[in-house]
Amino acid sequence: MSAFIGNFEESNRLRERARDLIPGGAHTYAKGDDQYPILSPGFIARGQGCHVWDVDGNEYIEYGMGNRAVGLGHAYAPVLDAVRKELEYGCNFTRPASIEVECAETFLEMVRGADMVKFSKNGSDATSGAIKLARAVTGREMIARCSDHPFFSVDDWFIGTTEMNTGIPEAIRQLTLGFKYNDIESLRSLFRLHPGKIAAVILEATRGEHPKDRFLHKAMELCRSNGALFILDEMITGFRWHSGGAQELYNIEPDLSCFGKALGNGFSVSALAGKREFMERGGLEQTAHPRVFLLSTTHGAETHALAAAIATMRIYRDEPVIEHLYRQGEALQVGIGQAITRHGLQDHFYLTGQPCCLAFATLDRNLKPSQAFRTLFLQETIRRGILAPSLVVSYTHGDEDIERTVEAFDGALGVYKLALERGVGHYLVGRPSDLVFRRFNRPPLPADEVLVANNG
Repeated sequence: MSAFIGNFEESNRLRERARDLIPGGAHTYAKGDDQYPILSPGFIARGQGCHVWDVDGNEYIEYGMGNRAVGLGHAYAPVLDAVRKELEYGCNFTRPASIEVECAETFLEMVRGADMVKFSKNGSDATSGAIKLARAVTGREMIARCSDHPFFSVDDWFIGTTEMNTGIPEAIRQLTLGFKYNDIESLRSLFRLHPGKIAAVILEATRGEHPKDRFLHKAMELCRSNGALFILDEMITGFRWHSGGAQELYNIEPDLSCFGKALGNGFSVSALAGKREFMERGGLEQTAHPRVFLLSTTHGAETHALAAAIATMRIYRDEPVIEHLYRQGEALQVGIGQAITRHGLQDHFYLTGQPCCLAFATLDRNLKPSQAFRTLFLQETIRRGILAPSLVVSYTHGDEDIERTVEAFDGALGVYKLALERGVGHYLVGRPSDLVFRRFNRPPLPADEVLVANNG
């Protein structure tokens, strides 16, 4: 791996083509150019374990891991073997494939608080399916979602609450309410203000800090006493906090829960799971209630993706994956923490979250969160062969990878300290990155800034 990386010629060529052909230049906002420095790889060519290579041949130790979807490692052999075998039989038929039953059985053995499961392709399918089901069960329209948790769905019920709500009717936007994590009174007040109107409460079990004073259990009790459904979004926590999900770790059984991301080690599969009394509303057997059009997707049960999910779940069941994630995350915490202290940056840069799913905070000289300093830090870690929008470890992050990451962070923090003293503009090439949820875009970079960036 090169000590310093700066050639992005092919990435920059593809960037121009992508912007002309694809709105935003990517199919996922979190992967867009506005989320990364000018000096960064625009396109990844391949991955192996926790290493990736961009289209210019630069190699990185990667920590985004497909927006947390790749828990075992890129091109993980046992998963690929299962996928290859299944592909030989075809991937989509007129009637269900037997692997759909096998995958459901495997999933429900892992997620023990659920009775039934339905698979789809992405997290938004699952969470929006849960919302629709909750509304059907309760006959209510309003949804309470945790405002501290940044993303639940691409659908209107959630996006209408963000800055990017253009195109979403006001009537829909008014149906979703917000409450604070670990603040049970903020949720209780919503039930008081909207008696008999809230269909469901949806939140992640945690974004990093553990629930305090039985917060999750109290939230569920509030739902039960007010006739609402309690929904856990386990897209990130599932198969990362615990092989049975955060619900197993925190000993709570939600009415409905939603899984994805690490469920298939990067293959496209998600799951809506829950109690039989609710899930069967989308089935064929119940006759007491109107039918719910729950989840029905042409590609929702593609056999190769389900094969990937089965192989992935069995690895989590049989091997110490979760223990490895925590151990390597803790090693990062210690090593990077020591580097932060050496540079005297404790007030300006720190790690957040649990060891299995770390992130970092970047503050300016006024101790305010700073996109400019975040972008500078990403720029400098990328130069040192680390691609880390967060610090999401995988089963293939070895001790040497951790050591090299700590060394790269140490070097980047040295530049960070200089930028605090002299100004970030002396070190950052081009514009800072942006928040995904913003009302307007910034004007394009001036030509001279683009030229500087393209010349490395």
